[in-house]
Amino acid sequence: MSSKILPHNLNEICDAAISYLHGEPFTLYPDFPTGGSIDVSKYNDGQRGGTLKVRAKIEKLDSKTLVIREIPFGKTTTTLIDSILKAIEKGKIKARKVDDNTAAQVEIQVHLAPGVSSDKAIDALYAFSDCEINISPNCCVIEDNKPKFLTLSDVLRHSTDRTMALLRKELEIRKHELLEQLHFSSLEKIFIEERIYKDRKFEQASDMDAACEHIDNRLTPFYPQMIREVTKEDILKLMEIKMARILKFNKDKADELIAKIKAEVDDINRKLNNMVEVTSDWFKYLKEKYGASHPRLTEIKNFDTIEATKVVEANEKLYINRADGFIGTALKKDEFVCNCSDIDDIIIFYKEGKYKVVRVADKIFVGKNILHVAVFKKNDRRTVYNVVYRDGKQGKYFMKRFCVTSITRDREYEFTQGTPGSRVVYFTANPNGEAEVIKVTLDPAPRLKNIFKEKDFSEVAIKSRGAKGVVMTRFNVHRISLKSHGHSTLGGRKVWFDPDVKRLNYDNHGRLLGEFNEDDSILVVLDNGDFYLTNFDANNHYEDNIKIIEKFDEHKVWTAVLYDADQQGYPYLKRFNMEATKRKQNYVSDNPASRLVALTDDPHPRFLVTFGGRDAFRGTMEIDAEQFVGVKGFKAKGKRITTWETESIEQLEPLEQPEPQTETEEPEQQPEQPEAEQENLDPDAGKSQQQVIDEITGQLNLFNENEDN
Repeated sequence: MSSKILPHNLNEICDAAISYLHGEPFTLYPDFPTGGSIDVSKYNDGQRGGTLKVRAKIEKLDSKTLVIREIPFGKTTTTLIDSILKAIEKGKIKARKVDDNTAAQVEIQVHLAPGVSSDKAIDALYAFSDCEINISPNCCVIEDNKPKFLTLSDVLRHSTDRTMALLRKELEIRKHELLEQLHFSSLEKIFIEERIYKDRKFEQASDMDAACEHIDNRLTPFYPQMIREVTKEDILKLMEIKMARILKFNKDKADELIAKIKAEVDDINRKLNNMVEVTSDWFKYLKEKYGASHPRLTEIKNFDTIEATKVVEANEKLYINRADGFIGTALKKDEFVCNCSDIDDIIIFYKEGKYKVVRVADKIFVGKNILHVAVFKKNDRRTVYNVVYRDGKQGKYFMKRFCVTSITRDREYEFTQGTPGSRVVYFTANPNGEAEVIKVTLDPAPRLKNIFKEKDFSEVAIKSRGAKGVVMTRFNVHRISLKSHGHSTLGGRKVWFDPDVKRLNYDNHGRLLGEFNEDDSILVVLDNGDFYLTNFDANNHYEDNIKIIEKFDEHKVWTAVLYDADQQGYPYLKRFNMEATKRKQNYVSDNPASRLVALTDDPHPRFLVTFGGRDAFRGTMEIDAEQFVGVKGFKAKGKRITTWETESIEQLEPLEQPEPQTETEEPEQQPEQPEAEQENLDPDAGKSQQQVIDEITGQLNLFNENEDN
């Protein structure tokens, strides 16, 4: 049998013990001397079957360098670096080198390869190296000579009860010692005060037994006052008292000692009757004495789930042999498809109206009549497939749009109606839900007046793969060609920020930041005054000290009140726009001693200044920020509020509220500008319908229709 009980924090153990003693709920989570961070969502109170996720702390030194300063429990810098180098060798992480600068503190620097995202590299380190490990606790103890699986809370309760029992035992031992001391002090006092040692019978006793018998007879009247029965050993101990001690005997001091002993015995009795508080005070004493030197080193947080396929580097190239029906990374002489990783899934669409997903391999047979091959992204609702297919050999033609979000690997799925002889006649994969316009050329027929049709995929709703779609035509189709490229029909993408894990997501977790289009950015403002912009990629990492995170608006005016250390610490007010930059900049001051009081994006902010100290008699002053200072750059000092001593500066409710947007007069119409000509993708551009019919039927036209008769 094995047992794995992880280290915990001394302060938290003491607090938990105190809570248990008072019947209050408590929780205990591990704390490691190596620091790092842990996810305790599946810890299961340390019981067998639970799992603890442990991560190293990774920081960005710059855009190309990552620094690891805290490592997971159970790992050393050597084993951690070895795991990183192994991941680099396998192509999971693209890095130039790894430096170990560890001295008194851990410092491992990972230098990334050019063009590698630092956010994606952090996730890859967690996914493919020992920067993230799982620890399975197993709290197994021996009870009554049998193994027993308990929770950490059970162990703490047992230990706390054991501590209480030991403290009780110590008090009882001390009480017994005090009672013995009180018993002998009382005997000694009587022996000396009654001058028993000077009795003639005592002095003329023939032997020790006779002397003891005489002392016993003299003490008999005092026995009712004794704590316990007087034994011969007590009498023999009295006879060992030296004359020097008898001569120095002081009744007052003896009474004082007896009173002191009795008081201590009474105190012990009170403690024995209130062992909960005694034990609680003991844990408080331990925490007060040792707690300051044992702070929590491991941060408790919720980890986001990292999908390895999303963060792994594309270290392989995928090829296809259409003639023989093979795909793989080893077919280097065949047609190149795309870059991929060795853990990706590949989705394959066939002309028969089927698709399936397989694991990437060196060489794998997937079948012929391949229509489309790509890396499959699970739960991807942005990639939309636009399809035109014929239902059966002589059936109607249907248009449809669908997504593929989840599948069972190596299983074939139909995306037509499954009628024998069905085939796909047009197919596009659109990574952002684009919907193009197609030109359909029909086979000429006697009663068919127009053989051309234009169909817009944006008019077709996106449904499941099982939907049959909408009827396009019942006539035979000669060909389908692209008329014009389309735009995304999905609109902007809604982005949420989850403050628990400090990550973005598209799954309605956390606070909605807004709907983002391709050119939009996210503004991040930190507590120290730094700000910067990021994209809305779900792989982004953010700091813990975020003050504001929102969709960036370059026209928004910000108002800040701060104490400027470069200007004798006087309060300043400034209004500015955040600059669109991905590089960290600071709007407060380059001097770290400067202190921010308030930052607001209210359109009409007001502040109340309360004077203090020697200037307290001046009362208060209200400031309308719009009237006080104009909008300038974020690096501007701003305008000094006062040189008098201030007690506080508080933000007030604005007097003017933002005016609701109302319908305004339409501006004068400007002459329309001619639109830029789009690329003509129509293969029949410049041809008449008759010319196209002649080409289809193979007829020779002897005359040019454009010539005059």
